[in-house]
Amino acid sequence: MGTVVFSDVHADADALGMVAATLRDPAFARRFGPVDTLVNLGDLLHRGNCPGPTLELIRDLAKEYRLISVIGNHDHAYLNGVPVSGSDEMSSLRHEQLRGSPLLEVFAGMPMEWVDRGMLFVHGGPLDLGTQTLRLKCWQRLSHTAGDSFTGYHYTAPMAFEALERRGLSFLVCGHQHTHVCCRKTMNGISEYPIRYVPEKEPVFAGCEMESARTLLDMPTLFRIGGCHGDQPEFGYLDATSFTYIRLTCPSRCGAPFA
Repeated sequence: MGTVVFSDVHADADALGMVAATLRDPAFARRFGPVDTLVNLGDLLHRGNCPGPTLELIRDLAKEYRLISVIGNHDHAYLNGVPVSGSDEMSSLRHEQLRGSPLLEVFAGMPMEWVDRGMLFVHGGPLDLGTQTLRLKCWQRLSHTAGDSFTGYHYTAPMAFEALERRGLSFLVCGHQHTHVCCRKTMNGISEYPIRYVPEKEPVFAGCEMESARTLLDMPTLFRIGGCHGDQPEFGYLDATSFTYIRLTCPSRCGAPFA
């Protein structure tokens, strides 16, 4: 059985719905394998205009699959009244209307991280830096230089691998920054591994075109996936031997506004 990982939906229920429809398509299981677990790496809220429908879809997916969720910085900001940028007037209004909704119960007790089979799943980063908001794991950001920032603490790949090793872990799976990255630790050091998307031979999954890039789980690796929003939502598929980056393109949504 396999695990699907997604992050940074940002209240785009349509994009998450595209991914859900793709997973239900028998062609997906034929190509990648069956799915029994979904991992939401956070940031269900802010920026998009459909926070309610997004949380409704998360609720429904939890009835269909085993669903694991960790909190994102925008979720944390919304729940704790921390001002963040990126939401327009309509998005702000829709999120304000969500206050007090039972749909928000999805965040009750939601952890900062989840560990499974030598892998750390987290929204931002792996470092234990205390309770200051911008140093929490859901606010940390992978970068080339380390230090505090108004966007969240920046950490480097070597720092991440050191943190993983101390815990006996080999892999980090995160989101947060909306761009996919793969960093590998080899005998010769740490380097960024190129992700080369290849169009799938079966051209349409649930009405969407698909590209993928597979990486073996044969050495310590940092996997950062792109955002699951907009016209080309990204997510990952994880099985016992590999992690596959996946990107969808739905022709009917091309050029459509961020929902």
